Amino acid sequence: MLEIKFVIQNLSLVKEVLSSRGETADLKSLVSCDVKRRDILLEIETLRHRRNKVSEQIAMMKKEGENTENFVNEMRKVSGQIKKLEKFLTEMEEKVKNILIELPNMPHASVHVGKDSSDNKTIKIVGKCPDFGFEAKPHWLLGERLGIFDFDKASRITGARFPLYLGEGAKLERSLINFMLDVHTTENHYKEILPPFIVNRKSMTNTGQLPKFEEDLFKIKGWDYFMIPTAEVPLTNIHQNEILEEDNLPILYAAHSPCFRSEAGSYGKDTRGLIRQHQFNKIELVKFSTPENSYNELEKLLNNAEAILKKLNLPYRVVDLCTGDLGFSAAKTYDIEVWMPAQGVYREISSCSNFESFQARRANIRFRRKGKKGTELVHTLNGSGLAVGRTVAAILENFQQPDGSVIIPEILQPYMKTSLIQNQKGKP
Repeated sequence: MLEIKFVIQNLSLVKEVLSSRGETADLKSLVSCDVKRRDILLEIETLRHRRNKVSEQIAMMKKEGENTENFVNEMRKVSGQIKKLEKFLTEMEEKVKNILIELPNMPHASVHVGKDSSDNKTIKIVGKCPDFGFEAKPHWLLGERLGIFDFDKASRITGARFPLYLGEGAKLERSLINFMLDVHTTENHYKEILPPFIVNRKSMTNTGQLPKFEEDLFKIKGWDYFMIPTAEVPLTNIHQNEILEEDNLPILYAAHSPCFRSEAGSYGKDTRGLIRQHQFNKIELVKFSTPENSYNELEKLLNNAEAILKKLNLPYRVVDLCTGDLGFSAAKTYDIEVWMPAQGVYREISSCSNFESFQARRANIRFRRKGKKGTELVHTLNGSGLAVGRTVAAILENFQQPDGSVIIPEILQPYMKTSLIQNQKGKP
């Protein structure tokens, strides 16, 4: 969330940023409500000051045995006025908060202006795309022919866009989860967390999913709880309403979790295979940093996510997102996109973002500098390290063989206990 003082003092800049993001907001009402809020606050403070002074006078008069009835009656009226004004103040503060909470974050100065994903900039391409001597098959067809996926049965069990992994498919997913966590915890020094997969409304609001994106979430009927769309939510909220010590920063967390998304508004997009599911596994990386180090930590976060693809020998590119494609809470984002040969496109497999103080202000996460008074808001960052289902899809498509089998990347073979996935159909 943006600070009200910053918005009021930089209205033109905020309007410009909203336009560059394709967003709108009722800034006129925000200014009007804030003026009323400050006027009411001044009136309350004036009345409280008068009440305190008169109360002192009443105490002195009582000592002298003087009649204080008129003053007491007057102060009752003043107290009544203050109570009414406090109620009005609460209403104005709520209106201000409701407008502020709908405002997206301010992009970092390095983020270029653009309308949508077509204006994103590719900053590097890594690895060689495979050149097959045969027509590459999509991962869903490969998986079904190998007997490691069954989307029809998944649809009967639940509905569309839910996966059912079988045999070596389930093992591949599990192996990737273990491999990614091992790399991030042992090589990159993240602390492994197993978080709740259900969170409350406050936690969702703290990280920016609510109130703007409620239709994208799975809400539990009868409870003000939500299935997590990403482990970013519980990981970031570990430190809500806390004051951290500077010496402990940066704090690095890694977690595996299932993720649940309604994919509202994505009808007809990527309906085949593992690319856009209502339920999928992901390894999430979250950081808490001092403001001056957060962009260095973003580069490290990007490198951590890239390292997984390099170890798997999967070709990919890194994209710098423009203002029009930037996520609601992000100040800057890099997307990592893995090559999908059957589709002939790069597909997002990780987003690495710096939210600066946007989430920390909502969640009240602060830190104390050594030897200094007061506290400051931390900067929060997160990235996928990686989306597991999409990694499965990329392995199948990039390492497929003419006979339909799939070679397992060398680094993953100790986890899989095999170097090749062959036809599993007919096996119990």
